[in-house]
Amino acid sequence: MSTVHRNYVDGEWIESRSGDTFQVRNPANTGEVVGKFQASTGADAHAAIQAAVAAQEEWATTPGPSRGAILKETAQLLESRKDELTETLTREEGKTLTEAGGEVQRAIDIFGYYAEKARDLGGAVKSPSGTDKQLHTKREPLGTVSLITPWNYPIAIPAWKLAPALAAGNTTVLKPASAAPTVTWKLIEALEEAGLPDGVVNYVTGSGSEIGAPLTEHEGIDAVSFTGSTAVGMSVAQAATDGLKRVQCEMGGKNPTVVMPSADIDKAVDIVGAGAFGVTGQACTACSRAIVHEEVYDDFVAGITEYAEAIEIGPGLEDTDMGPHVTSSELESTLEYVDVAIDDGATLETGGERLTGGEYDDGYYVEPTVFSGVTSDMTIAQEEVFGPVLAVLRVGSFEEGIDVANDVEYGLSASIVTQDLTEANRFAERIESGVAKVNEKTTGLELHVPFGGYKQSSTDTYREQGDAGLDFFTSTKTVYMNY
Repeated sequence: MSTVHRNYVDGEWIESRSGDTFQVRNPANTGEVVGKFQASTGADAHAAIQAAVAAQEEWATTPGPSRGAILKETAQLLESRKDELTETLTREEGKTLTEAGGEVQRAIDIFGYYAEKARDLGGAVKSPSGTDKQLHTKREPLGTVSLITPWNYPIAIPAWKLAPALAAGNTTVLKPASAAPTVTWKLIEALEEAGLPDGVVNYVTGSGSEIGAPLTEHEGIDAVSFTGSTAVGMSVAQAATDGLKRVQCEMGGKNPTVVMPSADIDKAVDIVGAGAFGVTGQACTACSRAIVHEEVYDDFVAGITEYAEAIEIGPGLEDTDMGPHVTSSELESTLEYVDVAIDDGATLETGGERLTGGEYDDGYYVEPTVFSGVTSDMTIAQEEVFGPVLAVLRVGSFEEGIDVANDVEYGLSASIVTQDLTEANRFAERIESGVAKVNEKTTGLELHVPFGGYKQSSTDTYREQGDAGLDFFTSTKTVYMNY
């Protein structure tokens, strides 16, 4: 019998007031139910918010080192359970064991990082304009914050929201995506075991249509941090700002890699292939467009086609090269984009089909897909696909490459492959994205530096991770002292 996972509210594991549950299935084997979760209602969300508000003052006045000690213990608990967490993530989201293990390690590292940051959280001493005076700033928590997280990084993204929020002294209500809430549930379990006081973290599962509004509009919520699609993020931002709440939304991407003639084409293929097809292309930073100079275009297309065709596809638990899509709807969306690209006149070099037969019949598998002959006005070059689909565009110069790279509504991550230092520096200066990389794949982030996008990839208010992650979750008070 499948485990029934309860909500976590005010330090207790409780059922939803609706009495209803929903199932989460293994995308590699849809006959396997990973777990059952609460189909929460607005009343459940209100109760979670009230618990967080009630716990806020005590947590805010807990010394930073004490808060950090709980985060450190959480990191140690996660480390001791890494294998279990990795397998859980693979079973519910579909990542390969290698990919899932990397994500779990990132969550461990994030909690360790902010455990230390909690000790240093303070302000700055400034020089006053007169004698017998002091002038300094102090950083204070915002209060109670809503955290709304996606399914594609179901432990890393909750970690990089929860850890700085808690380090800064905020209480939280977390709503994970319904497609992959199990490993997030286990993260909350670790926080509880680490000694987090009741009400400081609350976990509520269910559909956004049922519990999204309270999490963005309730008067007890002081800030909202959201990661997900641009369409939903814009609605979240509007609802939160209407109530004068602080908000950050990290949303979609249409990330390019520009390949120049000086590049080693084999290395360029590896960089683009890893960025495009890793984690089944289900990353907001995945490489969706290869913008290739005409001098090396044909060689690159041949190389990336061969790369895609060599990818081993299968269940993540077998640690293949690429696992399935997370849900049938995500698979269907990818296949629809393939059809649209063909209708628009792009050339299908390889892939584009759902895999069937044997174990493939039980999962949401699709072939890695490469399109050549793509122009910037095609749908496949403009809209986020969120699957292992790469559009290859031809350009005649570095300048044209930059213009094409910027010719989208998104601006999250971008890279260039070149051995020309001038091109590398000009790219970093002119690319319209929050992350710019040289000779690296578009995916993959360091945890101690800011992350966020431009244009419709972000509300561009506050960045996540590093010190910037703490900036969002704190407010600065300036203290004038005349003694």
